[in-house]
Amino acid sequence: MADIAEVTRMIEPAAQAEGLALVRVKMIGGTSDPTLQVMAEDPKTRQLTLDDCARLSRRVSELLDEADPIEHAYRLEVSSPGIDRPLTRLEDFDDWKGHEARIVLAEKLDGRKVFAGLLLGAESGTVLVDVPGMGPTGLPFAAIHSAKLVMTDRLIAATAPLSAEGADSIKIEEGQD
Repeated sequence: MADIAEVTRMIEPAAQAEGLALVRVKMIGGTSDPTLQVMAEDPKTRQLTLDDCARLSRRVSELLDEADPIEHAYRLEVSSPGIDRPLTRLEDFDDWKGHEARIVLAEKLDGRKVFAGLLLGAESGTVLVDVPGMGPTGLPFAAIHSAKLVMTDRLIAATAPLSAEGADSIKIEEGQD
């Protein structure tokens, strides 16, 4: 099994050199289809263009081919975190304050593992979420197994592309049929 923390440390400088921040590095697909998933974004725009993705993919692929930290065959997948993005860093919970999230803990807290509600931010290693029926609830960041934003109209509006120019038209270049 690959040491994902080591792989992350290895590829993080490559992402930073491209002006990108890693959101998540994870091995998915199990033994039948092992895939190293690398999610990144431009910290200024919270988006990842196709060109960004291609550049980062080439850099990461070269690094991994040279260092060979994963002992078995795998696919490399470099992508943006998407609209219903995973929340993997403590600052993500502050950055997406006011949006709905679904948080799953590694172990039960007060009889439950899943908490969903409006993000209130993070404070001293604790994620604050307004859970319906419970009110503001503090969850230890270290206890979180997974967390992601929930698709809402507000989230869609907040993550609209920087430019949709040309998205609604077809341009035919001269000499093309």
